[in-house]
Amino acid sequence: MYALIDCNNFYASCERVFNPALREKPVVILSNNDGCVIARSNEAKALGIPMGAPAFKINQLVEANGVHVFSSNFALYGDLSHRVMTVLSEFCPAMEIYSIDEAFLDFNGFELHDLNSIGVEMKNKVLKWTGIPVSVGFAPTKALAKLANRIAKKFPERTSGVYTIETEEQRIKALKWLKIEDVWGVGRRHARRLQEMNITTAYQFTQLSDRWVRDMMTVVGLRLKHDLQGIPTLQLEDVKDKKNIATTRTFETNYTELAQIKERVASFAVSCSAKLRAQHSCCNSIMVFIHTNGFRQDQEQYSKNIVLKLPFATNSGIEITKFALQGLERIFKKGYGYKKAGVIVMDFTPEENQQLNFFENRNVKHIQLMKAVDHINQLYGQQKIRLAAQDVGRVWKMKQERLSPRYTTNLKDILVVNAEK
Repeated sequence: MYALIDCNNFYASCERVFNPALREKPVVILSNNDGCVIARSNEAKALGIPMGAPAFKINQLVEANGVHVFSSNFALYGDLSHRVMTVLSEFCPAMEIYSIDEAFLDFNGFELHDLNSIGVEMKNKVLKWTGIPVSVGFAPTKALAKLANRIAKKFPERTSGVYTIETEEQRIKALKWLKIEDVWGVGRRHARRLQEMNITTAYQFTQLSDRWVRDMMTVVGLRLKHDLQGIPTLQLEDVKDKKNIATTRTFETNYTELAQIKERVASFAVSCSAKLRAQHSCCNSIMVFIHTNGFRQDQEQYSKNIVLKLPFATNSGIEITKFALQGLERIFKKGYGYKKAGVIVMDFTPEENQQLNFFENRNVKHIQLMKAVDHINQLYGQQKIRLAAQDVGRVWKMKQERLSPRYTTNLKDILVVNAEK
């Protein structure tokens, strides 16, 4: 049996942990630069606030209904996610962290245990230790566990947040209830095609022939079908090193000068290099891109990217930044207002296995230097040591007018309790 544990309205729940006055109130979380809605509490959903809505378009609805709006506080969300996953890891050794607020646990071998009781215990312990409410779904396969979790979350008064699909009758009933567009792994394009064939439920999808599913949805769709039929096909995935690493940001305002964008690109390159070193990889290629604000049709538009093949593999922040800035200078054009830029490092090779060149190689002195930089930054906070090309102020310059305190990751934001006799 597999379990899927999903945090309920995770970002909104994180804001409520340290601000109980937000409970049962409509809460909305905005994307980087306070651009659009990326998370909503159930109360906000009930008001008709859509996911992805631009912030300025919901201002009237927000003011009329007393909606609490917050900027994305990813430092807080990431830390609370880690705490939730740490609690869950105590219940089962085999765990796949599927996203910031979801995890699969493999309970094969627990046949003699009462899984529903384990689910209730997990739910209560996570809530007690982190303040985050979760829903738990058990089933023989990952796809069905996802469905069981959906039922647990949809009908909390009947399930108490925990639901198990054990029998064939339960499986079929659940599949007939689930709409095809809500099936985990079925995208919009496939959902539209299936609906055109009058396939409107997950159960109808499982009745299609293997050959049709494989031909129209590839082997990935066929695996999903088998998983929904109760045949374990999708296994827990091991944590793998990334094949490329990107750091991109939207600017808080339009940048028109090369020097402004160079500082941002330098910070992006340093971030990518740190992530490379964390997985003990080096990159052989770098992509740098810039583009203007596509939503401002009243302004001149320009976008460009460039891929640089490096003369040697490296994960040094100094070297990657140098190459990234060279690329930026080649694609930058004066006279435009730039809204976004990014750096992507690609074509990885293991750090300990490098092919040497005759004429040019990485500076070996940087290896120990970068280790020292990473160590100090881990001890004393993000980006305490920076390159001269970086801004000495904030790491990311974003519009965050509604940012809540980083209660668990910054000593300046730690809760203060006033005790009176």
